[in-house]
Amino acid sequence: MKLDAIDLRILEAIQENGRITKLALAERAGLSPTPCWLRLRKLEKAGIVTGYHARVAVRRVAPVASVMMEVTLANHRQADFERFERAVATTPEIVACWSVGGGVDYILKIVARDIDAYQRLVDSLLDRELGIDRYFTYIVTKTVKEETVLPLETLLPASE
Repeated sequence: MKLDAIDLRILEAIQENGRITKLALAERAGLSPTPCWLRLRKLEKAGIVTGYHARVAVRRVAPVASVMMEVTLANHRQADFERFERAVATTPEIVACWSVGGGVDYILKIVARDIDAYQRLVDSLLDRELGIDRYFTYIVTKTVKEETVLPLETLLPASE
């Protein structure tokens, strides 16, 4: 699906505020409400808009340890990757996982009650024999930047 400037304005607006009213969204997009809403529905049906979520300040709810973890698998067959990825998908404390190149296979973002809970999670992953050869742990001491709004206009190719 090719996006135009109006689509980008709609996407930017709903990234900043998923609860924006139809009228406010239409104003931001420069359209009347009905065509704007139809465009939004088209973006949803195309899989470009995949959901609407609240950002929770988890540290205000409970103290947590945030951990980044590098994982290298012992074997690199498709079945090994699939087994590991299935385990990641069913582990709620693993809130993000990226398959990467450059010396490690995955980078995981994990939230746990504390470092002891994190270590118990790692022990359980190792006990499940998921093919983990090595892992490195990085404790997050301070979040400097964590954006949820993507800079769409800088990511897309310039218009001709």
